[in-house]
Amino acid sequence: MENKAPVQVLKEKFPDAILGMDDFRGDLSIRVKGDNLLSICKSLREDERTDMDLLLDLCGVHYPQKDHQFEVVYHLYSLTKKHHLRLKVPLKESDGSVESVIPVWKTANWFEREAYDLFGIKFKNHPNLRRLLCHENFKGHALRKDYPPDLRHPCHEVVDLITDNTIENPEDREFFETGEKPPRREGYIVNIGPSHPATHGTLRIQVLMDGETIVRAEQEIGYLHRCFEKMAETHDYYGVMPYTDRLNYCSSFMNNVGYAMAVEKLMGIEIPPRARYIRVILSEFSRIMDHLTCIGPNLVDLGALTNYWYTFQPREEIYGLLESCCGGRLTVAYARIGGLTFDVPEDFEAQCRAVLKMIPPLITDVDKLNKVNPIFQKRTREVGVMSAEDAIQWGWTGPCLRAAGVPYDVRKAHPYYDYDKYDFDIPVGTIGDTYDRYLVRMEEIRQSIRIIDQYLEHLPGGPVQTDDLKVNLPPKDAVYNKMEEMIYHFKLVMHGILPPEGEVYSFTEGANGELGYYIVSDGTKNPYRIKVRPPCFPVFQAFGPMIEGLMIADAVATLGSINIIAGELDR
Repeated sequence: MENKAPVQVLKEKFPDAILGMDDFRGDLSIRVKGDNLLSICKSLREDERTDMDLLLDLCGVHYPQKDHQFEVVYHLYSLTKKHHLRLKVPLKESDGSVESVIPVWKTANWFEREAYDLFGIKFKNHPNLRRLLCHENFKGHALRKDYPPDLRHPCHEVVDLITDNTIENPEDREFFETGEKPPRREGYIVNIGPSHPATHGTLRIQVLMDGETIVRAEQEIGYLHRCFEKMAETHDYYGVMPYTDRLNYCSSFMNNVGYAMAVEKLMGIEIPPRARYIRVILSEFSRIMDHLTCIGPNLVDLGALTNYWYTFQPREEIYGLLESCCGGRLTVAYARIGGLTFDVPEDFEAQCRAVLKMIPPLITDVDKLNKVNPIFQKRTREVGVMSAEDAIQWGWTGPCLRAAGVPYDVRKAHPYYDYDKYDFDIPVGTIGDTYDRYLVRMEEIRQSIRIIDQYLEHLPGGPVQTDDLKVNLPPKDAVYNKMEEMIYHFKLVMHGILPPEGEVYSFTEGANGELGYYIVSDGTKNPYRIKVRPPCFPVFQAFGPMIEGLMIADAVATLGSINIIAGELDR
């Protein structure tokens, strides 16, 4: 057990609260009583030995056959100590609730609402505990094991997001109710989305306006909620792969890689070097494509149509590269548990270098157009500011966190696939405004080009799929001529892969930040529970407070800069 600090702190301060601990696949997991949860979390955050300043994720797991029917799972991380901790609180349905940890981490707000929505778990002292991904008339809790996967509840009502119960400032509440105070205010509600050209998808924001100034803002999600995590429970581990494409569909291959890594960690298997390198190369191309998809449409929202076409062409070329590898463009399902579906084409390196050659001049032109444009500068500088301290409190990761001045990147902090062997820089911003988020993504595109170039230079030969017969079909000639291979073939086709019982949290640096997969296995062919840690989920949670005091035009600029992808957000 490498990370002993949390154990020491809990044993010293809460010796009677510890129910058990586990260290499966290197993941430290501690089960504690819920009675002192808030105090435990405060200690883990404030004690300098642990410094758990980031709440990455929070979720529920349903165990209908156990004495405690639920577990509330907290994934904690220390940016300074660089260690993870999984804190688990068992909860009986008759107990009803567990303490909210919002006083420790702001980002717990939406995560707790999601657990309430999908499991019915209640959180004491939560300021606004209501459904998040499902509508208010939804019956039951979709991720409970007794909820039928095919059951649907149509939504027939629209709910106001801003009511007198959601307005905390007494002056704003009186203004909302009367429209008369303070003097010269004009109180009215404006709906933005969910079908609106400035939101680029299914996002709804409701704002309370004072003239042209946003006094209060609330956002709503769930319009693209397909309950990926419920679907994952009804499919075997192989069958989940195509669904991962539909998370962040602007960089779908990175979702494949993150999921495959999680299952490979669960099973304790290594993939061949060539597969690792190809995964990195195509992931970095996907990162470039994702950043261009963020920057280009945001510039259109600001009136800069010319820029869009400069960002559009490289994306098309990368789509062509992906298509040559696997036949898919937007959704690829190219990764496999244990490697890749098949090897890349013979001219793969030449294709990659051709794309790498065309990107820098186009990026330079976009940069020149923006950095000398006074309209772009005024629309982005000191707009949508997020400080480093607040970004950590909200659970941000990725480009948005780095733009706020925090240099956390999974590829550097916890290198995987040989990222530590090659040279690249982590760009960071200064004040965390819309302009900084633009600059960080532009520089990350250049750094991804550096990474790809180095990986191409050292791309090894060999297979792209593991020879572990627990996850990979044996060669056909061996199946036809050897009994053992025939048995493995039969078992994989009929039963799928069978990981051991246990649970892991695996994480990669996705285009929007830390993309995590928490997998619970009961030893059968289907995952017992998969929880995705979507990078833009905590980012969008902070959007309302970010735009209060701004104008609607500023809200549009800010929204584009944080790159909310509804498939990743809603799952």
